[in-house]
Amino acid sequence: MPAPRGPRRRKARRRADMPLLGGARPPIAALLALLLAVAGTTALLLGDRGDTAADTAVLTSQQHVAEDGALSLRASLDESITDLERAAAQFSGTGSAAPDTVLDSLGKVYNKWRGTAVVDPAGGTLLAARGENIPLATVLKGPAAKTGDSGGAKDDKDGILGPRLVKLPSGETRMLVVTALRGGEGTRLLVASGTLNVPGISADEDRSLLVVDSAGTVLASDGPSVARKSWAREARRTAAAESAKTPEAAGGHPGASGHLMGERRGDARTVVGYAAAGRAPGESSAAGALGLSVITSVKVTGDPTAVRTQTFGLAAAGILLVLAVLVVWVLLRTIQQPLLRLYLESRRLARGDLDRPVRRFKGREAARTGAALESLRGQLLGGRPTRAGRARGGFGTRSTVVVCALVLLAWAAPLLLFLNRPGGSVSVPRQLVDDQRRRTDTASDRVRKALNEGWADVASVAQTFAAGARTGDAAPADGKDRAAADRAVLERTLREHGRYRSVYVIDGKGEVLSRAGDSPRHPAGKPPRADGVAQLTTSGKEPAVAAYAAVPGAGGRAVVGEYDTQFLISMVTRPGLGQVWLVDKENRILAADRNHGFRAFSALPSGHLDALADTARKHDGRTTGTATLHRAGGSSDIAAAAPFTGGGAVRDLDWQVVSSQPTSWLELPEYTAQRRTMLAGLLGVSAAVACLGWLHIVVVRPLRALADRAEALAGGDRRTVLFPQHHDEVGAVVRNLELIRQRLARPSGRN
Repeated sequence: MPAPRGPRRRKARRRADMPLLGGARPPIAALLALLLAVAGTTALLLGDRGDTAADTAVLTSQQHVAEDGALSLRASLDESITDLERAAAQFSGTGSAAPDTVLDSLGKVYNKWRGTAVVDPAGGTLLAARGENIPLATVLKGPAAKTGDSGGAKDDKDGILGPRLVKLPSGETRMLVVTALRGGEGTRLLVASGTLNVPGISADEDRSLLVVDSAGTVLASDGPSVARKSWAREARRTAAAESAKTPEAAGGHPGASGHLMGERRGDARTVVGYAAAGRAPGESSAAGALGLSVITSVKVTGDPTAVRTQTFGLAAAGILLVLAVLVVWVLLRTIQQPLLRLYLESRRLARGDLDRPVRRFKGREAARTGAALESLRGQLLGGRPTRAGRARGGFGTRSTVVVCALVLLAWAAPLLLFLNRPGGSVSVPRQLVDDQRRRTDTASDRVRKALNEGWADVASVAQTFAAGARTGDAAPADGKDRAAADRAVLERTLREHGRYRSVYVIDGKGEVLSRAGDSPRHPAGKPPRADGVAQLTTSGKEPAVAAYAAVPGAGGRAVVGEYDTQFLISMVTRPGLGQVWLVDKENRILAADRNHGFRAFSALPSGHLDALADTARKHDGRTTGTATLHRAGGSSDIAAAAPFTGGGAVRDLDWQVVSSQPTSWLELPEYTAQRRTMLAGLLGVSAAVACLGWLHIVVVRPLRALADRAEALAGGDRRTVLFPQHHDEVGAVVRNLELIRQRLARPSGRN
């Protein structure tokens, strides 16, 4: 006789018969692994970072300031280039005007150029000039920027046409724009010289602004001199190198940008932001090919805020470790072990080992199944089926899983909802308030210049109509021919400019003579407004804003260009500035950034914004806006208002730009700690829900169904075939029940 098998060999045999994949093992093991990972992540996320050189929010703010400056610089240069090319196109033709007439007309409309000239490219002869002297040798020999979108680039064999940067003997930098005048006398060159100014960002004793080229050479500066400082040289090299990189895709800044840390002396630190005035892929920008970059630096005093969360993070991680071990131990004791024992008992009965009664189980589903197995054992021994009441056996598996989930959620929910909340007492650096004011002022200046440029374009069209009336080119005797010629000019203007929804000509009584684009909204029967930009409506679904320019010597005729609302929206949309609104003199909203939307002529969303706008409006002649840190109701925001300053065609509008940046959107240490705490809680919730939900689906529900099947079989149901749905512990018990059913279904009911 062979020796009886020892307990170790029997135990190994039992384990070998069990399925290794599926069932309760994977979700419980995954839960333990994920909870350990969440605990480690919590300790790392909430670990102290110590005092950094500056708050991340301050660094990011300087980058945004530089991006605003680069965008403003590029837009200003592009507008100058486009204006000259359009003027040249309007004065070209078979009956083109004389050089002096061209320059006089330009001077009446535009005052942005320091000097203008008309040159004969064949012999280099100066035909007419206005303003400062232009270096003609540079014009005729120097290569222009490879813009790819210049108006005359297609006929520019020698690389003469287009914009270029020129260094004067005095050390100043000029941007020369060269375009072609084509007419009956041959091709001539129209040249304009403009100053390369720093963008419209207000500088003070602490902030410096630099405009550098692709070699890092300083072309223009404002504020305290920093050109010879080591960090300034590093910033110039970095900006020059970044400007050569591929610009970001649509949605980001059209060019490289970033921030650096400068020198530190005592409590004062220098924070640097830089941005290339480039162009995004597929974007048309002549100035974007010049390789210019804007560098801004500011001195920040005081130590940055440091939030200590190391102890909190370690405590939270330690508590989660204890809960993870406790929950896994409970799941092993109440779910996995009873399943293994049910499998062993059912296999013993299926193999005919009926000598020992089935052990008693504590869990509700396990107790029900165990009681059914005991009844089946009696039936296999010759007993009759009985429909006994359900064995309760204590806590159910579903309740166990719910309690484990509540235990884990009790750890995660406070992190996700309550702990490390800064409230309205967060420490906000003063520099962020100043930067909000500067950026809002820059946005206001950008909108003002864009509206003024739009009026200058309309005035240029009016000058073209006046010149045509004098020469006879644009004013044929036939009224229909006149209207067709006017319409062609208007359609070209509308096509070349995205800022207008419609361009039209009206007479002295307000009747529309010719138009291009959408329906005019000038009040019918009313004479044209005075030259300038006017607000036509104060109510309705869409604001109506138009530029008026009288046609000289045309008996009250005027050219009107109505601005597109989307153009105004694009002017006030800037990343990192929060919510931005363009409001009229009654603080009614005319446009807002495209990220938040607006309803035309509605009021500002908060009373403190109205009060701030009224305060900014009272400072007549002030060149900068007003900003404040507003705290209310446990939250805070940085608000700023900047009225239009500088005059021009918008001098009578009394508009301004208002912005509001919730401090919770900033990368301040308190909010960083809050977001990391919430992330830890979210990870804990995700791990608990995923793994316990998995356990409920693959084990708890099948186990409850198993108890019902076992009780039905014990109650005499011999006809229902039992099929295992999964190759796991529950499936193994179902297979054993099917074997027992087959044994009971035999005529003898026994072996």
